Amino acid sequence: MSIEFPGRKDNYEMKKLLILFIVFTASICGVYSQSKTIEGRVISEHLETLPGVFIMIDDSVEVGMTDLNGFFKIDIPVSEKKILFKGVGMEPTTIELVDECDKIEVVIMLSSTYDFITPRRVERKRKKRYKKLPEIHKQAYEKGIFKSCDPCVSYVFTKY
Repeated sequence: MSIEFPGRKDNYEMKKLLILFIVFTASICGVYSQSKTIEGRVISEHLETLPGVFIMIDDSVEVGMTDLNGFFKIDIPVSEKKILFKGVGMEPTTIELVDECDKIEVVIMLSSTYDFITPRRVERKRKKRYKKLPEIHKQAYEKGIFKSCDPCVSYVFTKY
């Protein structure tokens, strides 16, 4: 003679579901919490080091700052593909990470003031300077400022 308690089987099923839910949630959190370390250097278009440049993701989350020699080391989520560099007297520069680079070198344009010209002409002048950034990167490599000949990033031009 066996006595069955009402609801005991349901209790077992609920425990199974609860354990399955906890394992699933923990695995999802583990995937999204992965981060990678990126290090590098930031210089100006005149091949000068830039200390105190803020490094941001999502246009608002500060993840680091360059040291006195323009070097930095940051941790960002693996899913993040764009990084923003902002500093006093410099154009905000957005880069897209290329491949699986963990060492990047960035050239930032200095901010310029254009008086008595149209906004359209200002954008043309900015774009002309922007297109020279890969060439400046090669010059920095030839002078020993950068360690790699080709940039490991792709610059994103943003209009005002």
